[in-house]
Amino acid sequence: MSLNRVFLFILTLCFCVVTYAQQSAAYTNELVDYQKALSLYNNQQYLAAQTLFKQLKKTAKTDVLESDCVFYIANCAVRLNQQNADTLMEDFVEDYPTSTKRNTAFVDVADYYFTNGKYAYAKKWYDKVDENSLAGNEREKFNFNNGYVAFTTKNYKDARKYLSRIENSKKYGSQAKYYIGFMAYEGDDYDQATQYFDQVSDQEKYQEKLSYYQADLNFKLGKFEKAIELAKEQLPKSNRDEISELNKIIGESYFNLEQYEEALPYLKEYQGKRGKWSNTDYYQLGYTYYKQKDYDNAVAEFSKIIDGQDTVAQNAYYHLGESYVHLNKKQEALNAFRNASQMTYDLKVQEDAWLNYAKISYEIGNPYQSVPQVLTQYLETYPDTAYKDEIETLLIDSYITSKNYKEALELLEGKNSFENKKAYQKVAFYRGIELYNEGNYQEAQDFFNKSLKEEINPTYTARAIFWKAETNYNLSNYNDALIGFKQFKQIEEATATKEAVNIDYNLAYTYFKQKNYSQAITFFNQFINNNSNDNIRLNDAYLRLGDVNFVSSKYNDAINAYSEAIKINQVNSDYAFFQKTMSIGYAGNSDKKITDLNTFIERYPKSTLRDDAMYELGNSLVKANRNSEALNMYNKLNNEYRMSTFVPKAKLRQGLVHYNSGTNDKALTKFKQVAEEFPNTPEANQAVATARLIYIDLGQVDAYAAWVQTLDYVEVTDADLDNTTYESAEKKYLDGQSDAAIRQFNGYLNEFPKGLHALQTHFYVAQLYFKKDLKENALPHYIEVVNRTSNEFTEEALLRASQIQLEQKSWNKAIPLLERLEVQASFPQNVVFAQSNLMKANYQLEQYKQAVSYAEKVLEQNTIDNKIKSDAYLIIARSAIKTDDEPKAEQAYQEVEKTATGEAAAEAMFYKAYFQHKEGDFETSNSTVQNLAKNFSGYKYYSAKGLVVMAKNHYQLGDAFQATYILESVIENFKDYDDVVAEAQSELSKIKTEEAKTNMSVQPED
Repeated sequence: MSLNRVFLFILTLCFCVVTYAQQSAAYTNELVDYQKALSLYNNQQYLAAQTLFKQLKKTAKTDVLESDCVFYIANCAVRLNQQNADTLMEDFVEDYPTSTKRNTAFVDVADYYFTNGKYAYAKKWYDKVDENSLAGNEREKFNFNNGYVAFTTKNYKDARKYLSRIENSKKYGSQAKYYIGFMAYEGDDYDQATQYFDQVSDQEKYQEKLSYYQADLNFKLGKFEKAIELAKEQLPKSNRDEISELNKIIGESYFNLEQYEEALPYLKEYQGKRGKWSNTDYYQLGYTYYKQKDYDNAVAEFSKIIDGQDTVAQNAYYHLGESYVHLNKKQEALNAFRNASQMTYDLKVQEDAWLNYAKISYEIGNPYQSVPQVLTQYLETYPDTAYKDEIETLLIDSYITSKNYKEALELLEGKNSFENKKAYQKVAFYRGIELYNEGNYQEAQDFFNKSLKEEINPTYTARAIFWKAETNYNLSNYNDALIGFKQFKQIEEATATKEAVNIDYNLAYTYFKQKNYSQAITFFNQFINNNSNDNIRLNDAYLRLGDVNFVSSKYNDAINAYSEAIKINQVNSDYAFFQKTMSIGYAGNSDKKITDLNTFIERYPKSTLRDDAMYELGNSLVKANRNSEALNMYNKLNNEYRMSTFVPKAKLRQGLVHYNSGTNDKALTKFKQVAEEFPNTPEANQAVATARLIYIDLGQVDAYAAWVQTLDYVEVTDADLDNTTYESAEKKYLDGQSDAAIRQFNGYLNEFPKGLHALQTHFYVAQLYFKKDLKENALPHYIEVVNRTSNEFTEEALLRASQIQLEQKSWNKAIPLLERLEVQASFPQNVVFAQSNLMKANYQLEQYKQAVSYAEKVLEQNTIDNKIKSDAYLIIARSAIKTDDEPKAEQAYQEVEKTATGEAAAEAMFYKAYFQHKEGDFETSNSTVQNLAKNFSGYKYYSAKGLVVMAKNHYQLGDAFQATYILESVIENFKDYDDVVAEAQSELSKIKTEEAKTNMSVQPED
């Protein structure tokens, strides 16, 4: 080798040695820093370690060092909860797939999350681990951690898979068995749970928990004594939640052993699941109270069971019903038994509940369906029941007691047994009475006839005969009425009936209507002689006796009868005084008549007969040649009663007084007033005729002709034909030939639309149409009469026209007619008719103030019957409700209740319950609703509304079952009444939402 080559070799070798030494020093420095970072990591100084690892990564000379740095950077990020920790670790796995730390990374991160209780994160990383790459100890830990993660997330299938692998592990075996046992316990596999729990029962750390589970296991396995023993041992060692559950185990174990006294204190201590009890919990405590005859507390617990749909609920409702019976709360018992009877889980309980439901329905009534219907359904459902005879007896009697006659008749139709026919006779009779009281006379008569077809009970036969006669009387069939009243009086059993008391009164009135005055006098006298208690009817009898004697020209007898009526002074004393005065005049004592008429005018300033008295007084003064006084009295009448039918008569009389006195100018003035102010009236025609005589006397025939031409209703040249045509039609009318009379009257009006007799013709043809029930045809003729100036037909025409408009519900057209009738009527009954219908029409038009005003006017009348009085108070009450004046409504409904029958009585009863509820008197309100259900079950609307009030009462009294059951029944059974169902649904939603807070079995309404 040449010297130069040797030198070059030495030089190169020296360079390599220097370079290697430099590299080795750098590598050594990296390892020192790496070890330093690792030490920081191991000492849990993760942020400092991460910073150092990041610096090392930048200068790492080898892939291994770089990958290790990336691994620890990500690992520190995990432990520091940095947001990008998972991403960093995933990047490490992806970027360094050959790293030896790949599997370690998965395990390490998973273990970290596991240790910190982040099991969902842990599972994500455990799922990435390659189990086969793990060492034995690592694998056991992996299986335990994975199993525990699955256990905590209730993935019991995976939990069992992993934990089963290590159940024999020295380190993890006990824990694995405990968790496997617990999963078996949760899955109701009590045998396997017991097997695993027994294997770890000797270990102290599980003993406390195992005592609870083993107590519960023994309970669930039916080993109640052992369950009680274990649970009692555990009680002092347990926390609050466990104490509640242990009390439940002990209490329910005693319950199942039928040791109710021992069960009670433990069942009471139970706190529920998350503060909520189930229906079963309430049932057990309620039944425990029930078995100890503590029915109040039994009800308190049973009644919390709502929405129950299982055997437990059916039994609870049945025992709730029995508890209510013991407490004498039969309405509540009815609901409970009804609910149990509608469930089919236990057929024996269902049948017993049905029987109790049927019997209690009979005792107290049923708000959901008629009592006969309930009893009939029971017999149809259980035809072979041992109680068949008893229920059939109750069924027959219930047809009467239920007072739901319409429905009862439907059930009785076609049933031919003697007892059913006997019941049918009574029910048909009472249905007739019901319809009679509603003014439906024709239909009422049909039911009285049905009752009479079953002549089984002679008393009801007699009563049906009486009321059929009374119905005929109201239908103006006086001959048939007379036959019936006479027949009734001849029946021996009739003497003991309440109808017999007034039979002579009824006969007298019927003879009176037939104008058989001698017989009317006989029977009015018989009634008066045998009656001393009913002053109102006695007063009326004296009045009618006076009238009969008056029309029979027996004036002294009339005077005596009217005097007796005045003494009694119950009704129409003004009428009695007036008629007595008229009788005195006809008896020949003119001076006394004049004196008494003056007295009448002063004494009765509000009498509807006061204008009659003024007119009669004027006439009497004329007869006594006291013309000046007479003219003044006629003027007084004309000024004070401008709408009176006596005004045209009075003015005509004034004209005649002047005519007879020779003061023709004054006479003509009055006659012209009458002719012009009251056209087409008899007074106008007479005024024209008398004026004609004056003009003839004065020789002023042309002036008369000119004046008559201004009166378009006088056709002088056709007078004879006019009279002849009218008289022909009138004869047919008087002879009762209705059809012929209608034809001829209409013919007259066509020929003489403004004829001398047009007014009478319109009235008579209207009356004929009305009697034939052709009211549409009658109405325009009545309107024609009432549109003319006041006349003798005005009052009757106003009455009939308004009646037709009311029947057509044409309230706005009826009101003006009724207002005139009120002012112009001479008969008190027509004033009452006007006022009572004005109150109704105004109410229908929502004019409540006017309606109340007229109702109060009606109540001021002395001679109204109970039906009209009840209607008046009803209008006041309803108007008060509409205007939110509840105190006034309550007072008015109290008055309605005193006299009302039928639907009005049901309405009053409902509002009584409503106001009692509002005043917080819930028990009394419930009793009122119960009475409503028993006595007025036929009026479904108010029964339904009453039930809603009852439900509210029960909830206020703490009885959620009654409240919800009643509301659900209303929703189910009264779908025709939208407003009631809506209110019931609203209340039900509120209650269920509230109850769901403490009862886990209740789902709140949407």
